[in-house]
Amino acid sequence: MLNNTKDKLSLGIELGSTRIKAVLIDCKGKTITNGIYEWENQLADGIWTYSLDEVWVGIQEVIKQIIEQSQNLGVNISNIESLGISAMMHGYLPFDKNGLLLVPFRTWRNVITEEASGVLTESFNFNIPQRWSIAHLYQAILNKETHVREIDFITTLAGYVHWRLTGNKVLGVGDASGMFPISSDGKTYDKEILHKFDELIKPIGLNLDIQHLLPEVLIAGQNAGFLTEEGLKLLDPSGSLPSGICLAPPEGDAGTGMVATNSVKNETGNVSVGTSVFAMVVMDHLLTKVYPEIDMVTTPSGNPVAMVHANNCTSEINAWIELMTEVVEMMGYEVNKKELFEKSFNLALDAADQHNHIVYGYHSGETITGLDYGCPLYMRTPDAQLNVSNFMRAHLDSAFATLHLGMRILKEEGVLIKSMIAHGGIFQTKGVAQKIIAQAMGSSVTVMDTASEGGAWGMAILARYCIDGSGKLLEDYLSEEIFSDVKEITCEPEISEVEAYCRYATHFEKCLSVEKEAINVFVKGSDSHA
Repeated sequence: MLNNTKDKLSLGIELGSTRIKAVLIDCKGKTITNGIYEWENQLADGIWTYSLDEVWVGIQEVIKQIIEQSQNLGVNISNIESLGISAMMHGYLPFDKNGLLLVPFRTWRNVITEEASGVLTESFNFNIPQRWSIAHLYQAILNKETHVREIDFITTLAGYVHWRLTGNKVLGVGDASGMFPISSDGKTYDKEILHKFDELIKPIGLNLDIQHLLPEVLIAGQNAGFLTEEGLKLLDPSGSLPSGICLAPPEGDAGTGMVATNSVKNETGNVSVGTSVFAMVVMDHLLTKVYPEIDMVTTPSGNPVAMVHANNCTSEINAWIELMTEVVEMMGYEVNKKELFEKSFNLALDAADQHNHIVYGYHSGETITGLDYGCPLYMRTPDAQLNVSNFMRAHLDSAFATLHLGMRILKEEGVLIKSMIAHGGIFQTKGVAQKIIAQAMGSSVTVMDTASEGGAWGMAILARYCIDGSGKLLEDYLSEEIFSDVKEITCEPEISEVEAYCRYATHFEKCLSVEKEAINVFVKGSDSHA
């Protein structure tokens, strides 16, 4: 075990849905500097995907920023002793025995595995959402895709990057739990369900041995390998970083979100807000039955977690802010986008017409509401006043409405939540999104001053835990070493506000028939989606 000194550094990298971010921290978890690279998924041949070439372009760019900023600050980057990779969970990355990708990366955003999801959920008696890697694999089998017989290995985006950096085909248990069900001890894949899958595909004439195809499962704090010379060239072509850096088990964005909000103890929870939105609640008991709206995953330590995941959240808000920016710039004025977000968000709290404006910010399909395609839609009654206040409130209410519908199930199951902590860039405008999501959740919501750091910071903390954990449980390490002096603000909603949001959500749910018809006529009925 290395001694804690101010010179000991750790690095976290997270490949999110709209940006790749790197965060450099000291031994106490304080952020020293960060790097950001913006990217977007592409809809190619009906599949949401990212180019793996751009993965490395983005990673090299954020590392370059970290190196340059560290030099300016007089920080010696040769003192980086641990590193962690995180990324969007789920999806499908199949490789052959030569390490070649067999089909373009199929991300979590695709809603194309309904048949497989249904069959596997029934066969396993365990909810297998359409996003999960095993659903994508089984759907490819059902579709008789020719690449299936060539598969030697499947992984997630974080698992792929880690593999290329270290040569190790491993995955943190939190990310692995979004590929395939995890055993009750939280340490590996469920052996009974592994056997069920192998038996399920035998009549098709396949003998894939699913356990061989999946990455090895590791728990937070374990050593997941070291940065190789080949990996160093991929990470930092300049050669400025030290070789031989220890790597933490690669994790999904859900796990790093739990770490970033100190939400890994029983009966704690967190909400991660971005392109998608998901709530994670660490459980003290199992649910009474299988719910298609609830994923059962784990913390990075392997404890059971109920996850409510909505595919769509902030994309439509961001699109309208871009339009507003374009209009102002068209008139010859410069726009401070951060200020535009802040002013328009704050106006949303003055809205006087909450229920006569309905928004569906669905850019992609949404499992919770039973939609296989997206179609952004804004509508209002003829007498509803159209102003920025009402318009932005409608979009912010909508951003959390689908999450609200899923969270009702946990409340009906009697799941206790002692604290709910939110994080994501949307909370940089203090007190607005936090207030609305508290109304949607029907509980207090806390935002820490680390809220905007997000998953890359959480991954850096997990990398630090590999070095300094000293046998402590992850929850104890976080509370004692990282969050002991973190500032936080808690919003407690009024009962009347919660009731008002519930009435809005009922209206949102009733009007889904309009969204469904828009998808059938405008999206599915158009030439581009024929």
